[in-house]
Amino acid sequence: MTKSGIIVALGDTNHELVETMRDLRAHGVDVVTIGQYLQPSPKHATIDRWVHPDEFRWFREQGEALGFGSVFSGPLVRSSYRADEQRHAAESGRGAVAY
Repeated sequence: MTKSGIIVALGDTNHELVETMRDLRAHGVDVVTIGQYLQPSPKHATIDRWVHPDEFRWFREQGEALGFGSVFSGPLVRSSYRADEQRHAAESGRGAVAY
């Protein structure tokens, strides 16, 4: 099982995100996490935009349509977010979850 994570709001577009997910699936990635970039300090890159929860649900739907075994998508989701649950979701075919 392979997994990758995407952090949004660093100048990306929704179209670019879907293209990235397509590339990940084409390379056999099974699990993807999608979360909001949060600026850790004033020295780091600024947040490009606040992604609405409806967009995170849309990202999840796109991931489901592309055939990911598990998609965790939400503003506070990180690559290790509920990792055990991600694995079980992918293995059982339960699929995508948005938070």
